[in-house]
Amino acid sequence: MVRMDQDLAFMLRYENVAWYEDGKVRILDRRIYPTRTEFVTCTTYKEVAQAITDMVTQSAGPYTAAGMGMALAAYEVRGQSREKQLAWLKQASYDISHARPTTANRYAIITEGCLAAAQAALDEDRDPVEAIVGRTIDSLNRRYSTMEKVGEYLAGLFPQGGTVLTQCFGETIIGMMLRAARRQNNPVKIVCAETRPYLQGARLTSSCCVEMGFDTTVITDNMVAYAMERKGIDLFTSAADTICRDGHIANKIGTFQIALLAKEFGIPYFVTGIPDGDKFSGKDIVIEERDPAQVLSYRGIPNTLPGVKAIYPSFDVTPPHLISGVVTDKGVFSPFDLERYFQTEVHQFY
Repeated sequence: MVRMDQDLAFMLRYENVAWYEDGKVRILDRRIYPTRTEFVTCTTYKEVAQAITDMVTQSAGPYTAAGMGMALAAYEVRGQSREKQLAWLKQASYDISHARPTTANRYAIITEGCLAAAQAALDEDRDPVEAIVGRTIDSLNRRYSTMEKVGEYLAGLFPQGGTVLTQCFGETIIGMMLRAARRQNNPVKIVCAETRPYLQGARLTSSCCVEMGFDTTVITDNMVAYAMERKGIDLFTSAADTICRDGHIANKIGTFQIALLAKEFGIPYFVTGIPDGDKFSGKDIVIEERDPAQVLSYRGIPNTLPGVKAIYPSFDVTPPHLISGVVTDKGVFSPFDLERYFQTEVHQFY
């Protein structure tokens, strides 16, 4: 098997995202990386679902964790009747896919695909655990291959030697756009908005960028206007957790305000990802509200006095008029013309 994670940063290599082996799933704890490199070990599929809920892994990491979690579910029920195994796996598919509400539709594509692989294996007297692991690795290769096409299109939009602003951690597209820029001999500079409250931009995106040899700078979230006005930002890009057919996108909280600033300063904003066929408008997006305690403290250290309240919407929605283009595996589309994406064959992604 030719793997698509070669030459990528540590945390983008398959085993360092989430991996099933010998009745356990090991997930890199992105909440503390790169301060410490530690893995959370799950011995039940419900622990995998909880790890996804708790953001042990995030961005596209849960896609891999979901598949490996389904393999663990199959291991938990091994040796029981076909009916009991399938009933258990159906429940596991639901529990894992609903670990985070905003992206439940995408996670369900993964878990239901694993369920189908297990059912086929049982029908053919094969090991469902091996079938699910194989399906998950195929899914990984497919996603990485697809995002490599997206990365090529995105890198083609970068000015030569220009400065690119990122938001949050776009997982595979970060590695693929940088690998593409390297192939195109374009030494772009990367500016990472830190992305509170978990600092994914500061901890994760910047780690991948500097590890892959790019000039990398971190700014706090409230420095974006200053950086756009005075530090030569040429282009803003982010991935998206949801891309609706009408051009609305959901991404990490703070993306909307950066898009507003990009429009104010005349800086193009390119969203990357595959449009969601089952999300027709921004009204279909469910915003996950997380525990506000995560805003009031960081790594166990309180930031406020007792009695102070907070909110933590995990995502916000950016309307299409603020988006310069949606970069897909089929090229760059206007956010007002995403229906055209579905007029040609849509290849399996998850």
